[in-house]
Amino acid sequence: MAYAVLGGGKRLRPLLLLWSFDALRTRSAAPRDEALTAAVALEMIHTYSLIHDDLPAMDDDDLRRGRPTCHVAFDEATAILAGDGLQALAFGLLAGIPRRGADLVGIVASAAGPAGMVGGQQEDLDAAGKPLTGSLIRRIHAGKTARLIGAPLAMGALLAGRNADSVAAADRAGRELGLAFQAADDLLDVEGATAVLGKTAGKDAAQDKATWVRLEGAAAARARTARLGRRGTLLLQELLPSGPESARLLDLIRLLWDRDR
Repeated sequence: MAYAVLGGGKRLRPLLLLWSFDALRTRSAAPRDEALTAAVALEMIHTYSLIHDDLPAMDDDDLRRGRPTCHVAFDEATAILAGDGLQALAFGLLAGIPRRGADLVGIVASAAGPAGMVGGQQEDLDAAGKPLTGSLIRRIHAGKTARLIGAPLAMGALLAGRNADSVAAADRAGRELGLAFQAADDLLDVEGATAVLGKTAGKDAAQDKATWVRLEGAAAARARTARLGRRGTLLLQELLPSGPESARLLDLIRLLWDRDR
C-alpha cells in the first residue's frame, strides 16, 4: 500500500481539493487539517483505482509513476488487496471528519462507484475494439475520469462552507475539466513518451480503446480537449472570488488539459 500511494504522481486531485478549499473558504469553513485529511483520502481512492486499473485483467500495464506497477513489484493477489485496503482506509478517514464526514463519504462513493469510476471503467472495457460514437466516449470518460475530478472541487467547496448550489456548481465545473483531462490523456498516449509519462505509451491504440483520437484523429481531439478545458475553466471562474488563491487554482486547472505528462 505504501509502495503505491507514496510512489510519486501528480497529486492533482488532493491539490484540487485543498486549493479549491483555500479559494472558496468562508467564515463557516472547516479547519484546514480536515481538508488535508479529505485530500489524503482522495489520493488513496485514486491510487487504489490505479492499482486495479493496471492489473492483467484490465489494462495489463507494468509501469506506473515511473516504477513497476504494484502487481509486478509484488504479485497480483497482493496488488488486489492493497487496492482494497487503500479504499477502506480512505472511507475511514472521510467518515472520521467531524460534521461533514457523511457528506464527503457520499460524494466520493458516488464518484468512485458504479455510477462513476467503476461503471465507466466497465464501459471502457466493454467498448474496446467495438464501433464508437461520440456519446459513448463522453459517457465512458464522464464515469471513469470526470467524476473523480468533480469530486475534489465539490469536497473543497463543501469544506469551505459553501452552500449546496455552490458545491454542485463546483462539481459540474470539475466534471467538464475531467473530460478535458481524459481527452488530454488520450492524446498523450499517442504523442507522449513512456519516460516522460511514467507509464507505457501507446497502450490505448494497442488495446483499441474508446478515445477521441481513435474516433476523430489527433488534430480534432486536440481541439476538443482545448474546448472542454476552456468551458470547464469558465464554469469554475463563475464560482471563484478574486484573489491569489483563486489565481493559483486556475493555474493548476490549466495543467489538467494543457500538459506533457
